[in-house]
Formats: sequence, C-alpha cells, structure tokens
Amino acid sequence: MKIISLEDAVALIPDGATVMVGGFMGVGTPERLMNELLRQGKRDLTVIANDTAVPGRGIGKLVAAGVLRKAIVSHIGLNPETQRQMIVGALEVDLVPQGTLIERIRAAGCGLGGILTQTGVGTLVEAGKRKLEVEGVEYLLEKPLRADFALVEAFVSDYQGNLVYALTARNFNPVIAMAGATVIVDAAHIVPVGMISPDHVMTPSVLVDYLIAHQ
Repeated sequence: MKIISLEDAVALIPDGATVMVGGFMGVGTPERLMNELLRQGKRDLTVIANDTAVPGRGIGKLVAAGVLRKAIVSHIGLNPETQRQMIVGALEVDLVPQGTLIERIRAAGCGLGGILTQTGVGTLVEAGKRKLEVEGVEYLLEKPLRADFALVEAFVSDYQGNLVYALTARNFNPVIAMAGATVIVDAAHIVPVGMISPDHVMTPSVLVDYLIAHQ
C-alpha cells in the first residue's frame, strides 16, 4: 500500500477505464476523487455503482459532464440527467437488480465464477443468459463484475490502509474494495497504526493499493 496525492492517484486512471465507485445515493461516495476525475478531464469511463446519485453530487457530477460511456447500476430514478442521456443514446445504461448487482461484485471479489438467482427468470432480463435448474428450480447464471479501479471512501484508515466505514457508507464500499484490480481509498481520517482495533477493521490493508494523502 502506498500513500499518494489525489492528483497522482487519479492520473493512474486512463480514459476508457472501468471504475467501481462506492456509495448509496451519493452517501459514502469519494467526492474528492469525483472532482479530480472532472478536473483531469477523464473520458469514456464505465462506472459500476449502486446508482448515479443526484445532479451535482457524486457520480451525478460525472454524468452531467459527459464523462461516462456506460453505467452499470441498480437504478437511475434520482438523476433526471442520467435518464435523459440514456433516452437520447448518449449514455449506455445497464440496469441490474440491486441484490444481483452487489452479489456479482462480491462474486468477483471472492473468486467465484458467478451467482445463481431467480430474479429475472421469465422476464426480459433472462435474454442471452444461461439458465440452470437446481432441484427443480430455474436460476439465471449471473457473471461476476470486476473493475480496473475501485474508488472507495472510508471513515478512518490507518497508515497501513486498514479501513473502517461509517453508517450507510458500508453498503457498497467494503465489497467493491474486493473487486477492483487497483483500489484507491480516500479516508476522512488517517490515524497511526494501532489506533484501530483489529475487531473494527472492515477492509484489511492487503486489499488497498493507494491511500490518498491529506493536504
């Protein structure tokens, strides 16, 4: 794990990369990383997240700036701009049921070949997907979701990269930290090693590649 400046961290992300972003309706999203993606003019990104937040917040900023090529999310109901871009063909949106989405991400982080779910069986969702029968019940095989980068917001990190999350920031951040090839963390507080009880660590430092330095 390396401690790195915000600018250098975002410079690692090339145009066209696939990026997982933590947060739930903007809560728990690393805002400084969102802002720096805009400042550096990144383009054609594919984002994997729970949602596209709201205008002017979190991923909503990326949507408004036209940074995204594709969004793989569970819903877009809070962001009219995402809806508009999808309708006119400016943004590809892959809507995935929320439980299926997080389980596909978890499967990637755990090294699984996919998950079996009944969600979508008998609907348009099953188009092009493999169906399996287990004990007389039909399931869809949903493949793992991986990303080139996972952008994580933590409440506390120590200087080794052990992470603690607060409240609803726990919804997606700990799971995406397992599924990104490169994990970049922005923590609200950075404390000396030993200040976080091992029982309180939610993401161990072995999963973290870069921690954003405080400026």
